[in-house]
Amino acid sequence: MSTIESIIIAIVEGLTEFLPISSTGHMIITEKLLGITETEFIKVFTVAIQLGAILAVVVLYWKKFFNFKQWQFYVKLAAAVIPALVFGFIFSKKIDALLDSALTVAITLLLGGVILLFIDKLFKHPTIESEEKISLPKAVAIGFWQCIAMVPGVSRSAASIIGGMQQNLTRSAAAEFSFFLAVPTMLAATTYKLYKYYKDFGGFTSVEIKQLAIGNVAAFIVAILAIKFFIGFVKKYGFKVWGVYRIIVGVVLLLLIWKGVIS
Repeated sequence: MSTIESIIIAIVEGLTEFLPISSTGHMIITEKLLGITETEFIKVFTVAIQLGAILAVVVLYWKKFFNFKQWQFYVKLAAAVIPALVFGFIFSKKIDALLDSALTVAITLLLGGVILLFIDKLFKHPTIESEEKISLPKAVAIGFWQCIAMVPGVSRSAASIIGGMQQNLTRSAAAEFSFFLAVPTMLAATTYKLYKYYKDFGGFTSVEIKQLAIGNVAAFIVAILAIKFFIGFVKKYGFKVWGVYRIIVGVVLLLLIWKGVIS
């Protein structure tokens, strides 16, 4: 993977991480279109550049993350991330195996797209408008919903937002809590991946460190723009357009697989 290719993948990560369209799925598609051979470092890279994306959340919502008087916020995030930590540890090898499957991404993009077409109509009467009103049981329930996104193409953002709306959160409140929950979830996943790679391969080369650094910077910058755009868009238009987008991408991906363009 060249430096330019690492930047392209990082831009895709930053654009898609907080949208309900699957960042992992889009990075897998991008890698295959660029002809990048899947290696253990590539798998680590696609997870590790999420650090840049989650830093964007911390920067944009710094008052929330550094208001230590509201300790309940940290308790809810800690409780909500536990399901992902447990299931992620148990099924880590199976999840890694799915990262090679473009067909899995295509199918989950389609199915998720159909759900998003109707999600606004399914949950018409939300009662929770902010994180402060989310109870601990509801936070944990959203955390279990997030686990569905361990299948590539599902989208962590989509799963947790749908979970939030199922727990009576408004669209914007569900989206923001999804952002908050991304921080401990992706921090844990990234730390584990980096440690495991370091342990198995004896560390990172200077080229790999450079690619990780550049990738995180690019993902950070793009993610800030994407988050600001997404909250305003969701408040005004809802999720239907993302459902349509997912279906189109899923169909195109199936055609590319069928034609042999993507294996």
